[in-house]
Amino acid sequence: MVASYPLPEGFSEFDVFSLGSCLLVEGLLGFFLNAVTIVAFLKVRELRTPSNFLIFSLAMADMGISMNATIAAFSSFLRYWPYGSEGCQTHGFQGFMTALASIHFIAAIAWDRYHQYCTRTKLQWSSAITLAVFIWLFTAFWSAMPLIGWGEYDYEPLRTCCTLDYSKGDRNYVSYLIPMSIFNMAIQMFVVMSSYQSIAQKFKKTGNPRFNPNTPLKTMLFCWGPYGILAFYAAVENANLVSPKLRMMAPILAKTSPTFNVFLYALGNENYRGGIWQFLTGEKIDVPQIENKSK
Repeated sequence: MVASYPLPEGFSEFDVFSLGSCLLVEGLLGFFLNAVTIVAFLKVRELRTPSNFLIFSLAMADMGISMNATIAAFSSFLRYWPYGSEGCQTHGFQGFMTALASIHFIAAIAWDRYHQYCTRTKLQWSSAITLAVFIWLFTAFWSAMPLIGWGEYDYEPLRTCCTLDYSKGDRNYVSYLIPMSIFNMAIQMFVVMSSYQSIAQKFKKTGNPRFNPNTPLKTMLFCWGPYGILAFYAAVENANLVSPKLRMMAPILAKTSPTFNVFLYALGNENYRGGIWQFLTGEKIDVPQIENKSK
């Protein structure tokens, strides 16, 4: 059965198996860790605060990325995409929307932490829910545009998963890429950078650092930076000149973000970590009720 499907151009049997295995590990590990984060929020009353709701929302987005990776892993082991062109469009939309939502919620958490530590104002439920609804609707809008012709979804180089098609690099692609990147990546990176810089200055003055404010931005750049570089390279040069294996590194790195985010925002948050421990063991840990008190 496997032999009836030719290998994607530029990949060996070992390459396909290795990339599929990476996607499977990323998908299952990210799904499990974010599922625990989500269920803990729903089950442990002490976790249900507006700030933790943003972490819960990030976990929802990241679980969607992990599901997307698991489907891609299954297809990689088959060595072909079994769901047809409509399935490719659905897979591309779902993956793109959850990825954009994840980036937005990372910025929202940074914004909330800035107010938590620098202005001493706490997030209200009305603001948290409004922000979450706006993020999902906003990312759904940008992710739906390729379905109606502004941008396009197509196969990744491995041809077992789908995303925004950067292979053409034509006017349609560039006209979509630039505003999409500004509103869904550049602004978010600025919010993350400026928020944590302000927090770092606050920690320096007080001499009481509670977490490393440089880690969130570094992690964000590690996971999503290669995708951004590839996308903009495709706007000025033929992306097909880049090795297919090298192009596949961008989605592989991006799909590590759900796992990193759990350790940064759920397990790295003393209050949330205690709630997860209570959910898993039934043992309650008393921690100061200061939202987003993180390492």
